[in-house]
Amino acid sequence: MSGSGRAASRTAVLVCQGRAAANGRAATDQFADPVAAGLLRVAERKPVDEVRANTPPQSWQERTVYESVRACAEVVVPRTVAIDEALRVHVTGQLVILGAGLDTRAWRLPELARTDVWEVDHPASQQDKRARLAEAAPGLRGPDEGGLLAAEPPAVARSVRFTPADLAVDDLGAALDAAGHDPSAPTTWLWEGVVPYLTREQVRATVAALAARTVPGSALVVNYQAPSARAAAGRLLTRVLGGSVTSGEPWRSLWRPRRMAALLAEYGLRVVSDDDLLAVARTLGSPARGRTSLRSGRVAVAESH
Repeated sequence: MSGSGRAASRTAVLVCQGRAAANGRAATDQFADPVAAGLLRVAERKPVDEVRANTPPQSWQERTVYESVRACAEVVVPRTVAIDEALRVHVTGQLVILGAGLDTRAWRLPELARTDVWEVDHPASQQDKRARLAEAAPGLRGPDEGGLLAAEPPAVARSVRFTPADLAVDDLGAALDAAGHDPSAPTTWLWEGVVPYLTREQVRATVAALAARTVPGSALVVNYQAPSARAAAGRLLTRVLGGSVTSGEPWRSLWRPRRMAALLAEYGLRVVSDDDLLAVARTLGSPARGRTSLRSGRVAVAESH
């Protein structure tokens, strides 16, 4: 698979920090991610601890990181809750996570006990995750030579297969074939936090590739960003001020719900729900204060019939 010289995703680390910061503190009856902190290194845990203790640092640079983690925690709670619920409703024997990053579902969702999980990600990001798993606290066992993670507590999925692929250039179908995915069996596809970083052509190509391996009884859970002038201005300002830990990973495509539904319909996937994260946050009683990134962030579920 193509390595393209890219470094491991910093966005994946920030999202993991957000989940670790929110664990046990936000929407506790519906959100929990006790695994996230174990995937973080010592320096990455510092702002997480500060957010959890509500003790912002004094220096401007450290305060910027603190605010990034705090803001991310507000976003990932409703996003995680919405996605987890969709996965519980659409459990199949196969779950493919596209752009998995530091996803922890194979280690924390008991509903995946009879599910084989494929984590597809850029080779650099996947190598970073495997290293973190090897360094993690007891209970998260590192991969064996075959690229499999045994489902030992707290890993609860039947199996986890790391599948290196750069969605921008690599053949998704070929990567999954090599990793043992069965295209004739129902599959649940999860595509979280990736769509904005791909061009429209790359998004279409990925949908076409997964649809070619999708049979009736399958479902796609996709998180994407709708256009928002305020969100765009906020991201630009953060980059100008030099405070973005993900400045090297710009957004490349935004989608209105109607356009996303039309794209999926072209490939035989019918959208059955599409919710903005602010609405989800309000159902959780989250003190989100109408954050723009929540209003423009969306989670859609599409089914194959």
